[in-house]
Amino acid sequence: MEVMFGKEKVTLKGNTVKLGDIAENFTAINTRFQEKSLDDFTEKVLVISVVPSLDTGVCDYQTKTFNKALEQFKKVKVITISNDLPFAQERWCGSSGLDHVITLSDHRNLDFAMKYGTLIEKHRLQTRAVFVLDQDRKIVYKEFVPVISDHPSYEEVTEVIKELL
Repeated sequence: MEVMFGKEKVTLKGNTVKLGDIAENFTAINTRFQEKSLDDFTEKVLVISVVPSLDTGVCDYQTKTFNKALEQFKKVKVITISNDLPFAQERWCGSSGLDHVITLSDHRNLDFAMKYGTLIEKHRLQTRAVFVLDQDRKIVYKEFVPVISDHPSYEEVTEVIKELL
């Protein structure tokens, strides 16, 4: 799969996941440098919001928007994944005033990126993407944003979650 990174077409690396697939377990690191895996999250619905870097305007907006829009749903958890270092993720959480946001860093071994097909290898960044997993961890929604500087479909994600609950 290809996406636009600025004016450049880049090919994403990793496994191509499909709707209906059972989400593969992965490990990433939280802001305390502890390994976390998909299995650590037991909520009925899981939203995995993938961003290139929290230090950009669109990524900042995406993370804040999903967390604000979905906080009303008690059985939903939002995880934001990027290749930012855990230090940077923690700083972002503190400066944005969002201490309840879950950020995971995939910088160490790119486990998530390779299992979900989100790696922009040339820049060692993740593309902008969203996955919604149901209680059985089946992928019921996926979006790879074709132009990395564009926003995902916030409304579509919210509608999918309403249908699941």
